[in-house]
Amino acid sequence: MTGKPGLDDLEQASAVFADLRPRLFGIAYRMLGSATDAEDLVQEVWLRWQAYDRATVVDPAAFLATATTRLAINATRTARVRRETYIGPWLPEPVDTSADPHLGAERGEALGFAVLILLERLTPNERAAYVLREAFDYPYRQIADILQINEPAVRQLVSRARKHLTTARRAPVTDAEQRKLLTTFVSAAHTGDLAALEAILAADVVSYSDGGGAVRASRIPVVGSLRVAKYHRAFASRFWAGVDVSWATTNGQAAALLRSGGDVFAVLSVNASAEGIDQVLWMMNPAKIMAATGRV
Repeated sequence: MTGKPGLDDLEQASAVFADLRPRLFGIAYRMLGSATDAEDLVQEVWLRWQAYDRATVVDPAAFLATATTRLAINATRTARVRRETYIGPWLPEPVDTSADPHLGAERGEALGFAVLILLERLTPNERAAYVLREAFDYPYRQIADILQINEPAVRQLVSRARKHLTTARRAPVTDAEQRKLLTTFVSAAHTGDLAALEAILAADVVSYSDGGGAVRASRIPVVGSLRVAKYHRAFASRFWAGVDVSWATTNGQAAALLRSGGDVFAVLSVNASAEGIDQVLWMMNPAKIMAATGRV
C-alpha cells in the first residue's frame, strides 16, 4: 500500500475494527482489570490499525488480537508499578455486563471479581495465556505466535495459571445463591444486625474497600467474620442514611448500586462459596464507578 489510504479503504478498516472491537476490549479488560485503561488501549490499537500497511495483513482478527495482547502485557507491567503506590486496596473496575454477560468472549471466564483479583498474582505472560485460552478459546499455536514463545511453553503457562486459580479459590456458589447472599448482606449491613451478618460470612472473610484515596474508605482489608460484622455494624447508622439501593449485573454477577442524591457513590458485591461470603468488595473510587452504571 502506498500513499494516503483512500476513503473506501478507511471505511473498510473501520468496519473490520468495529466488528472485532468487543473482543479486543474483552481481552484488554481481562488483562488490566480496568475498563478505563482497556478503552484507552483499544483506542491505541485503532490508531495503529489506521496507520498500518493493512495490505500486508492476511488475518485482521489475528493481527488486532496480537496487537491488543502485546500492548496489554506492557500496560500490565506499568500498572503493577503504579499500584505499588495506590492508596488502600486495589480492586478491579466493575463493568456493566447486563447487555453482554460474556464481555466479548465466547464464555464469561476471567470476568468475575474473584478471578480478576487472583489474575493480579500471575505474571503478565501467564495472565495473557490464560485469558486467551480460557476466555476466548484461542488455539495454543496462535497464543504462541502472539506471545512469541513456543507452544509447549504456552501450555505450561496456562497449566500454571489454572493450578494457581484452582488452589487459591473455593468453588463459587450459583448466581442465584450469590444474589441471595448479597441482598441478605445489604439488609443486615443496613440495619447493623451483627448476628445476621456473622451468619452469612465465612470464618476467614475479607472486606476490601477501594477508595483510591479520593473518598473516605478503609485503607486496609478487614479480616475475619466477627471483625467484618462489627466493622459494618459500626458505621451502619451514618453510612446508610438517605441511601437508595438498586441492583445491577457487573462482571457477570449481582451487585448493589448505592446512590445518594441520585448519584451512584458505591458499587457493592460479594464473592461466596459453600462456607458463606468469602469477600466483600466495596468499590468507592469515583473514577472506577462509571463503567458499572453503563456510562463509560
